[in-house]
Amino acid sequence: MKKLVMVFGVILLILAFGAPVLAADGELQPGERVLVSVQGDVALPAGEHAAVVVVVQGDALIEGTVGSLTVVGGSATLRGAQVDTLAIVDGSAALEAGTTIKGDVFQLNASVQRADGVTIGGAIRPLAESLAGLALFLTAAALIVWLGIAIATLVAALALAAFAARQVRTAEAIISTEPVKALVVGLAMIVLPPLVVVLLAATIVGLPLALSVLFLVWPALAFVGYLVAAIWIGEWLLRASGRRQATERPYLGAVVGIVLAGVLGLVPLVSAVISIFGLGAVTVAAWRTLTGSDRTRPSFQPQPAPMAG
Repeated sequence: MKKLVMVFGVILLILAFGAPVLAADGELQPGERVLVSVQGDVALPAGEHAAVVVVVQGDALIEGTVGSLTVVGGSATLRGAQVDTLAIVDGSAALEAGTTIKGDVFQLNASVQRADGVTIGGAIRPLAESLAGLALFLTAAALIVWLGIAIATLVAALALAAFAARQVRTAEAIISTEPVKALVVGLAMIVLPPLVVVLLAATIVGLPLALSVLFLVWPALAFVGYLVAAIWIGEWLLRASGRRQATERPYLGAVVGIVLAGVLGLVPLVSAVISIFGLGAVTVAAWRTLTGSDRTRPSFQPQPAPMAG
């Protein structure tokens, strides 16, 4: 667990300090390296270049050129080095004569000793400011991604309600009248496809089919199942609130259901349960359609037109 936390921390450090350097320089040039060391020392002799150097619980001796240097739980000695940015966490940095730092020096619970003849283009700043900016950026990015996924899911549900209303109604009826079957079949559809994929992948001919099932058919069915179950939730809530007359295409149920399923999905495993019920209902409906044994009555029945009289 401790090593996993270290690896995750290293990734964050590379994102915080290494990514801007790589983005500014573009692709790595010949001779440039990314050096990462955990519980070990790193030495970069004069004349050598590294785009990013990250050292965790170790010491760094830098005499060459580094784009971004980050040391956590150790010491950094810069001896006539050329560095773009330097970050020291829970350690110390010794900047010896002839060293040039083009940007800023970030420190957190660390000390920085600066000799005469050291050039710092930026300033010595608290690392907390940079990490706060990174956290704000990651939070905003996560919200944007979540909002994009939510909108795409809602659009998919409305499209399903528009172009496959009858099939949706049939699957909804299965969830309402045969919930145990929907649950059992849904669980089976979670377990059986991987086994089938393994058997198909054993042959060269079956390998493309196995990959298609694993990465296309199976996820698509699970997603459609989630949409169907969410629409069922929306329709059930509308009926419970007193709306008795069902429409031919469940647009309102799709909107209400997707929103409610998204809120319920904040509770662990709820989204999985919704998907399992929907996947089971879709599978049962598809099987009955293929075998011609579809006797499930859709939850919506068209109302007869009034006779003129």
